[in-house]
Amino acid sequence: MPRGQWIAGSSPARTEMRPRPDRYPTSTTPRWHPAPPVLSWPCPGPIQGAPALSDPAATLRILAPSPGVFAYYDGRVPGVRLHAPTPNWLDDGAYALGIASYAIVDGDEALIYDTHITLAHARAIRAHLDGLGVRRLRVVLSHWHDDHVAGNVAFADGEILALERTAELLAANRARLEAGDPPIAPLVMPTRTFSGALDLTVGRRAVQLRHFEIHSADGCVLLLPDAGLLLAGDTVEDTVTYVSEAERTAVHIDDLTRLAALRAARILPNHGAPERIAAGGYDTRLIDANRSYLQRLLAVPRAGEAVEADLATFVADDLASGAIGWFAPYQAVHEANVGAMSEACLAAAVVDG
Repeated sequence: MPRGQWIAGSSPARTEMRPRPDRYPTSTTPRWHPAPPVLSWPCPGPIQGAPALSDPAATLRILAPSPGVFAYYDGRVPGVRLHAPTPNWLDDGAYALGIASYAIVDGDEALIYDTHITLAHARAIRAHLDGLGVRRLRVVLSHWHDDHVAGNVAFADGEILALERTAELLAANRARLEAGDPPIAPLVMPTRTFSGALDLTVGRRAVQLRHFEIHSADGCVLLLPDAGLLLAGDTVEDTVTYVSEAERTAVHIDDLTRLAALRAARILPNHGAPERIAAGGYDTRLIDANRSYLQRLLAVPRAGEAVEADLATFVADDLASGAIGWFAPYQAVHEANVGAMSEACLAAAVVDG
């Protein structure tokens, strides 16, 4: 298997790969290790009632979308559940829609962007980086949501960076996260916080951390200026964004305009199509598509009209242009978004009245 790329469920303990630290892929052509035979694209997502896998990281794929950048992608696997046959945040949110964490590697240093959805995933990430010769690593959290912090404990012996707002939200929601289904227990908290912006180096590479209030109050993105590459967390998503703070949607729209001003050449979201991530990511039309979606989602109920219930129809122009792709489980996300936005607009009207 070339240069440390493997399916995580094959168990890193059984692999004999130990590449030199400088042997991350240098080609601009992304490499994607073949996934298990169960995979096909597109797929309808996990099915409630299906048995859970004994190894939560069995379907984890390691992609190389850019030189020195790895994507640890899991989900969008038909008929597979990781945790339980009953509804839960892991299977019916993160895994159903597909999720990636990332690592930036240079020499023996690595910066990990989010710790993934289970401890098994986090351990697989760490084992992969160990196989590349990484000896110094840090973690940056994109925001406080469960599917981005579940593996923190695997990196508790190192530095975990986050926005001050992320640390506050994790503290405020700690009891809920530790008692969730599945629980994140113990929830390991950030060891270092910052506000607004922070510049780091990973080996010889500059990495810029920037705060954007998009999707959540504490969105943190990573920009690699030398590659024009934006690691976007949940600030953008394909097919559409998930509205988690509907009352702040106008602010999210404004910050998407600010995000576009970074002028990144390529964008790697945490939730997106694995094929596009493996091929180097999205262009800036992804930002435009997410902003347009929120603008129209906000405008229609404010005008007292009904939002188009069919997602494919609602985003038809962006689908036709290729700015985003179609993944059927996002229909349910759209329906939830419509409900959340309608409630927020109704609440605002009551307050104004």
